[in-house]
Amino acid sequence: MIDAYSPPEIAQRVEEGGVRKATLPLPQTLILGLLGGAFIAFGAMAYTVVITGSTLGFGPTRLVGGGAFALGLILVLVAGAELFTGNTLIVMAWADGRISTARLLRNWGWVYVANAAGAFGCVVLVYFSGVLGLDGGGVARTAAAIAHQKSGLGFGEAFFRGILCNVLVCLAVWLSFATTDVASRILAILFPIAAFVALGFEHSVANMYLLPIGDLAAGRPIDLLALAVNLVPVTLGNIVGGGALVAFVYWLAYRRPARDS
Repeated sequence: MIDAYSPPEIAQRVEEGGVRKATLPLPQTLILGLLGGAFIAFGAMAYTVVITGSTLGFGPTRLVGGGAFALGLILVLVAGAELFTGNTLIVMAWADGRISTARLLRNWGWVYVANAAGAFGCVVLVYFSGVLGLDGGGVARTAAAIAHQKSGLGFGEAFFRGILCNVLVCLAVWLSFATTDVASRILAILFPIAAFVALGFEHSVANMYLLPIGDLAAGRPIDLLALAVNLVPVTLGNIVGGGALVAFVYWLAYRRPARDS
């Protein structure tokens, strides 16, 4: 029985997974992308409710909230879905020449659009569900405060927080490839995701839910310009964090030597 895969074996599994993702038929990519956006939105919903009214203090509250947010990536990796931030790891298959640049960008583009649709669908459902009214409207106030804080980030802050976020998200995905059972996979995901949320880093797909629901919670129309101003630097940062600092670095460490030997 395999206890866990070694780092070189993880690298090979991640690369094989990248090839599979990049060659998925478009309908399947879109359906799984919708699920990915919805699953991350569920995590963001849980985070918003869990931190509402907390008296644990700043750090512990964010850590507990981050543990709740981890639900999103757990659903993605265990139930099955396509997530733009995790798919930046496809860079490993691209660097090894196993997929073309066109296939890489095709996957990212369609998954990003589908993630946005899934997240926005959850915005609509949550708004009409009455969930924002929980705790005497406390959840609505928390949602509005989260959106206000994110909208106030400058380009540089959002970009670098996006990098740091997706380093941890992709490391969570990376660790999950080391596991051989569901319980271990969940445990591998939990700590990196709780850490990125506690540290205040920025996740593009989560923000596709958090900013619009925050606007509605504050009683104003969704500000598409503010959403775009946040998503552009955060998305670029997510690509650098996952694609360059995780996928490409591990390709240099484990896959390039194997190819050159």
